[in-house]
Amino acid sequence: MTTATSLALCFDAPMQSWGTRSRGIIRDTMLEPTKSGVVGLIAAALGISREDDHAIAELARLKLAVRVDREGILERDYHTTQNVPTTKGTGHRTVVSERYYLADALFLVVLEGDEHLLSRIASAVDRPHWPIFFGRRAFVPARPLLPLNGGPVGSTAEGLLMREPWLEMSKTVRDIELSKTERADLRTVVDCPATDRRAEVRHDHPVSLAEGRRRYATRTVLVEQVSLTDSMITTGDSSCS
Repeated sequence: MTTATSLALCFDAPMQSWGTRSRGIIRDTMLEPTKSGVVGLIAAALGISREDDHAIAELARLKLAVRVDREGILERDYHTTQNVPTTKGTGHRTVVSERYYLADALFLVVLEGDEHLLSRIASAVDRPHWPIFFGRRAFVPARPLLPLNGGPVGSTAEGLLMREPWLEMSKTVRDIELSKTERADLRTVVDCPATDRRAEVRHDHPVSLAEGRRRYATRTVLVEQVSLTDSMITTGDSSCS
């Protein structure tokens, strides 16, 4: 029997944006990292070109699982672009766009798949070929993506979601959670078969990330929760540093 292999990553930043509809003047964000966003980030770390559809497809085949360790606050900002040509080409105009992002969000991102590929990813996010960011170039990581001495482990993605230390760094927050008799569970979003009756559809599976011909397919995910255990809380300070 083949043992599953998974890699856990920490996505922590003051601001993150995981959009699925970025055309026009309104640019949205999902409430957790998208498959296309995670694949794009990993591709940058590995030095894979946006034009390399084959390599992008290999990354997209990895199973993605996300645990929301801190729900972000949905925020909106405005961008003004001047001297935009009019549709008739007879002049210029100023365009104001609305762009949404998550403030103070924290995610455990788990990839499951080929051990060799996961090992390459672990090395790459530690020393990325190109700068990595969470949706916008200004949204850079607040701490390393890879935990100390981290790397692929023999486990399913779901298994890591249930036992990886809570990524919350504040001892005060962890102590408060430990004192509670009833704790809030952590939301999880995990790739699943389309045949699962509980499956939800996401249109963020990257087919091509090339400029001018970006294409996405649908994937199905299962949205559930995992319990925040004492063990996950008391070891949280050693998960990422």
